[in-house]
Amino acid sequence: MSQLTHLDDQGHAHMVDVGAKDNTQREARAEAYITMAAATLALITDGGHKKGDVLAVARIAGIQAAKKCADLIPLCHPLLLTHIKVELTPEPLHNRVRIESCCRLSGQTGVEMEALAAASVAALTVYDMCKAVDKNMVIEGTRVLEKSGGKSGHYVAELGSRTT
Repeated sequence: MSQLTHLDDQGHAHMVDVGAKDNTQREARAEAYITMAAATLALITDGGHKKGDVLAVARIAGIQAAKKCADLIPLCHPLLLTHIKVELTPEPLHNRVRIESCCRLSGQTGVEMEALAAASVAALTVYDMCKAVDKNMVIEGTRVLEKSGGKSGHYVAELGSRTT
């Protein structure tokens, strides 16, 4: 395993200097799931929730989270994202919503944290909007699905490790 890049020689946390890195096209995709009661999912998909369109609000929250990632995670660099996409897909067979995010830029550092923040906050927003009717919701399976660009190259998560 390689050395942790966010620690200096004395073991102190620091922001990595990416100034000497080349600008490259970088993209990351992440996912998360929120499982709930069947009635809660039906309330969301049928548009009957009194707070409004849960999935639309969660999508916007995920986009905002990607843009604010450096404000939330202390050692993340502020990035000029060129693309953010958050998709929420109801999966009635599993009583859950699958959330997938994609972030892209041309820059000196990766966008995995922004993609993870987008998926996570979208899931948290679904929870927030539905907690009055279902306190037993579970957020799980948050992970990077794929990343490309930069020195470390292309990564694709193993299919066997996906949440089913």
